[in-house]
Amino acid sequence: MGDYSKFISQKRRPVPAPERLVGRDGKCVFGTFEDEFESMELLNAERPTAAPQLMNRLRLTLWQATEVCLEEGTLLCALCDMGVFGVTINVFYDKRTKKAYKWCTNLRSRNTDIAPNLIGGSVAEARTSDGFVRYVNDFGNGMCNLSGSHRDKSGCSVEYSFELSRISLPSVVSIPFGDNRPLYSQKDFFRAEGSITINGETLHSNEKTVAVVDDHRGYYPRRAHYDWVTAMGRTLINGEEKYLAVNLTRNQSIDQDKFNENLIWLEGRSSPLPPVEFYHSVESDKALGKSVWTVRDEHDMVNVVFTSGDMVSTITHAVLVNVDYYIAFGDISGYVRDEDGNKYILDGISGVGEDKTLLF
Repeated sequence: MGDYSKFISQKRRPVPAPERLVGRDGKCVFGTFEDEFESMELLNAERPTAAPQLMNRLRLTLWQATEVCLEEGTLLCALCDMGVFGVTINVFYDKRTKKAYKWCTNLRSRNTDIAPNLIGGSVAEARTSDGFVRYVNDFGNGMCNLSGSHRDKSGCSVEYSFELSRISLPSVVSIPFGDNRPLYSQKDFFRAEGSITINGETLHSNEKTVAVVDDHRGYYPRRAHYDWVTAMGRTLINGEEKYLAVNLTRNQSIDQDKFNENLIWLEGRSSPLPPVEFYHSVESDKALGKSVWTVRDEHDMVNVVFTSGDMVSTITHAVLVNVDYYIAFGDISGYVRDEDGNKYILDGISGVGEDKTLLF
């Protein structure tokens, strides 16, 4: 099958996380880690951007999001604090009709409560008159509780509650976007138990229902872009149906080989992947809510095609802030290989992707 481990940098080998993501001297820790950080006080980072130190609060982006994949559809929910404002996002993609429904509310930054870490029952929450998104994080024990609701002026509504339990190993990285400019990211693959009610229809989880939680915090460049695709579900591995998920991202890492978050999640273990490139179909497809993204690496460990069934967008063009943010839902085909050369066919697994360009 071949030895693919030579394509994986030693920096992608997880080591125990130190207590602090930002040292007492203001210097940030970079690398790949086995577990959660107890302290993630990124406001204490010493001059992570060219702006004065007192501007850290306005330059720091804090985000916790989840994708829950049920048989009938996929939920994406998130709360975000971008320093100057906050936002709650709920999107449900109905696989049966290939249509996505979106609920989104802006709020003041100070009303978006991001958890200080992901352990010990820490809470992330944002509430508005329209609804809320809430996390209770106990990642140290492999658990997370997720709940939320939203109702818009037309009466369309979503309400959900899920208990999440970890299937694989956590992906914890701190990626340098500059000398002392971190992007911290933790992503986890979970079983999900609970239900979601969409416009009066209640959908319940089953043994195939899975989720990926994404917590990331960092200092994006003023001009930033990233592509991301995740695939999750159950597939045949050695003749037996097992849980599997894949995370693929390309961002502003200053060294893609040493610092990335690409990997395969398997039951009880994970396998890192090398840097990848994204190739998008023509731009005009976005207006139709459909697109085809191809994701590949240089060593034939990743050869994935993501075909969206529907896409939602958040477009903001202002004097100082521009956001072009596309969330796509659909199906995955292709394959990935682990370090031992084992090939995992992804055909038919559900996928979620983001194509995001920022100026802020």
